[in-house]
Amino acid sequence: MKIKENVSLKKYLTFKIGGKAKYFLIAKNKNQILNGILWAKKKKIPFFILGGGSNVLFSDKGYEGLVIKLQNRKYQIQNTKIVAESGVLLQKLVIESAKKGLSGLENLAGIPGTLGGAIYGNAGAFGREIGDLVEEVEVLKIENCKLKIEKLKNKDCKFSYRDSIFKRKKNWVILEATLKLKKGKKKEIEEKIKEILKLRKEKQPLEFPSAGSVFKNVPIKNVPKKIREKFKEKIKNGFLPAGALIEAVGLKGFQVGRTKISEKHANFIVNVGNAKAVDVLEIMKTIKKKVKEKFKIKLEEEIQLVGF
Repeated sequence: MKIKENVSLKKYLTFKIGGKAKYFLIAKNKNQILNGILWAKKKKIPFFILGGGSNVLFSDKGYEGLVIKLQNRKYQIQNTKIVAESGVLLQKLVIESAKKGLSGLENLAGIPGTLGGAIYGNAGAFGREIGDLVEEVEVLKIENCKLKIEKLKNKDCKFSYRDSIFKRKKNWVILEATLKLKKGKKKEIEEKIKEILKLRKEKQPLEFPSAGSVFKNVPIKNVPKKIREKFKEKIKNGFLPAGALIEAVGLKGFQVGRTKISEKHANFIVNVGNAKAVDVLEIMKTIKKKVKEKFKIKLEEEIQLVGF
């Protein structure tokens, strides 16, 4: 293991924001992940598992523990199943499954990050979530300095909208997963991927560093009846997009320091150059306050806040 000290996290994060990790490890296999965690436990310091670096905001002060950057990237495709380690990039699986004429992952085209990160947050888009495809997850469970590896079935993962059991079990680490896909027509799958990528380019500010969608969309049951009527054309699959609410309170383009709400998509906060985490937090606070005041809706963060 090569554990480094005082490593800047910016280049490992899609937001390009954040201070230094006191300790930093690139883990390329299961043993390195296990040994890194044991090392942190023995030193009595916290550890954080970092996948592709999206969907997360680190403090400007950095992280007073060990950041384990996953680069365990082995996978294999067996008939209609993919068995892949948690550090495999989700887009790699989207592309490789399409080549084999396997359908299921195409709606997730363009989502940055790793398979482990996608499962952790039950990543999804255009009506499909990764949890719909998970058959089994290999998990490392940590109790004090004891490590135990178990396999969880789909139902044990407790997938729901942008959520899973892994968000609540801080001492569980996803090591590997099996995805169950369906046979389809290669050309149709590839066309669907192109269509999804085109939509993303049109609707999302991909030209600036960001962490992705900042807030979760709001389930209809949490939206007051009057507000439902006002936004009825925006409601999709039982959810009111957070971006529609942020836009409606006039915050598109709102800027603090070198951070601003995208004019292209109001649920994206973008880094327009040397942005600070404190400025992102200030914008998030303003968004939540304005939306609560105007619509009586409490927005919930989708991105993970670390080191604050």
